[in-house]
Amino acid sequence: MIALSLAEIAAVVGGQTHDIPDPSVQVTGPVVRDSREVVPGSLFAAFVGERVDGHDYAPQVVEAGAVAVLASRPVGVPAIVVEDVQTALGALARHVVRRLGATLVALTGSAGKTSTKDLIAQVLRRKAPTVFTPGSLNNEIGLPLTALSATAETRFLVLEMGARGIGHIRYLTELTPPRIGLVLNVGTAHIGEFGGREQIAQAKGELVEALPEDGAAILNADDPLVRAMASRTKAKVVLFGESAEADVRAENVRLTDSGQPAFRLHTPSGACDVTMRLYGEHHVSNALAAAAVAHELGMSAEEIALALSEAGSLSRWRMEVTERPDGVTIVNDAYNANPESMRAALRALAAMGNGRRTWAVLGKMAELGDEALAEHDAVGRLAVRLNVSKLVAVGGIEASWLQLGAYNEGSWGEESVHVSDAQAAVDLLRSELRPGDVVLVKASRSVGLESVAQALLETGAEGEVAAR
Repeated sequence: MIALSLAEIAAVVGGQTHDIPDPSVQVTGPVVRDSREVVPGSLFAAFVGERVDGHDYAPQVVEAGAVAVLASRPVGVPAIVVEDVQTALGALARHVVRRLGATLVALTGSAGKTSTKDLIAQVLRRKAPTVFTPGSLNNEIGLPLTALSATAETRFLVLEMGARGIGHIRYLTELTPPRIGLVLNVGTAHIGEFGGREQIAQAKGELVEALPEDGAAILNADDPLVRAMASRTKAKVVLFGESAEADVRAENVRLTDSGQPAFRLHTPSGACDVTMRLYGEHHVSNALAAAAVAHELGMSAEEIALALSEAGSLSRWRMEVTERPDGVTIVNDAYNANPESMRAALRALAAMGNGRRTWAVLGKMAELGDEALAEHDAVGRLAVRLNVSKLVAVGGIEASWLQLGAYNEGSWGEESVHVSDAQAAVDLLRSELRPGDVVLVKASRSVGLESVAQALLETGAEGEVAAR
């Protein structure tokens, strides 16, 4: 964070200082909420959770080097006490962002936010110091913490914004007003909470409504609900996609034999070829979005194409591809799942197969409301249509819908199986995997299927695989 004294911070957040001998002492390190992340010069934000109260760690964090604690009650060590820590954190982020000389880029969408944010960051940091959201910390706590990690040297601040209802993104843009706003897509993620795609579009469009006149709205030309958001902003509109009308577009899109996308990138300043290190055709749209942002910030087509071709995955459990010593390839995409990302992952798996046996180890997609049965059934059917060798549906009723969809799609459905939990899936795969097989693992975060991928990688390291 930019250096601020405890007295300045208290004034910004409307707090009272307690047990602080010298209010002029400065916070020079990051603002953190996890006691394990404290370094000398930090400010520790004490949140009260369902199982852990951050205030209990106050003496520990100060001993570890924290300058003070942002707290909702006195804690016996230097503290700035406020009525609500979350509100105070937001106010501090708003203050710091206003003082920064950085260009703020915000993005949202139903699917692909984190992968696209990682691409944008990897492209922009070739131009200037860039700070970006770690993982998927895109809510009212994670976003301010990311903004507060920026320093005086930061030139680009890339923030992922999530929403679970109308008004959420509007609130986040008030904390960290963007100059460039990117909307990737409007899908069915969290549709059970929103009530419909139109409501999701209303929520996502709050981002472009917050842009200034000298800003830029980067919109997906291939998604009608996103493209319609052009009427909701006073900023310049830049379209990306495969549409011929897109300002930044892709031509000659194809997949390599290993399932990595390649295409010809066209921007208003020129065209270049891109071959990505990531897996799956869905990354083409993500790459075009990143390219549109980078072009708007002054990068050439050549610079952008090189950066996209060299970019990797920065966030865990998102199409992480690991080959075991025996030749079995594990694709860990278990961080989260919705119908759009599930379909994209299955298509990537099919492309990666290229004559090899493919396994789709899938679980529940959460928060789909009344659409849950139809969406799970459709994913099971798609696995059949893509000629995935075997579907392993893991879990309860939603997994049974996956398996039933596969079975009803055709005779291949007999190759699908429904197992009760992650351990049952591991046991099945350990007994049946052969060298050269490709295994995709994907479900909503709450299912915890990353444990399946980890167990299979450990099995490969131990050499416990049936070769038959």
